[in-house]
Amino acid sequence: MPAGRYSFTIEQGATLNFELAYKDSNNNPVDLTGYQGRMQIRPSVGSDTVYITLSSSLDDDGTGLNFSGSDGLNPPTSGTIGIFISANSSSLLNFNEASYDLELATGSEFPIVTRLLEGQVRLSKNVTLGSF
Repeated sequence: MPAGRYSFTIEQGATLNFELAYKDSNNNPVDLTGYQGRMQIRPSVGSDTVYITLSSSLDDDGTGLNFSGSDGLNPPTSGTIGIFISANSSSLLNFNEASYDLELATGSEFPIVTRLLEGQVRLSKNVTLGSF
């Protein structure tokens, strides 16, 4: 099945936190137990430059992909994927528009990789600077 298309905006200096529901062709949640994920934002497809990488191994500030939903409370069997970029991480971004894709993998020796989503990311630049 081809990757879904979804475009979104990151507000520079603000927290990005949204949730996706991964469902199979029968509209049932996909059990994400044992899955790994990765997402990169780049200037364009094929570019060597990477603006940010999100993975299922969350950064110290929580930036990454959470297979327990955006609030971390859903079980992996719910098929919910939280996409979280901290305010600190988003404040370091500096682009106008970029491309991304989100891949999931299951299995260890010969993982099965699914490109779940792809699309464009717009960065809305902030005016107010500083930290809380």
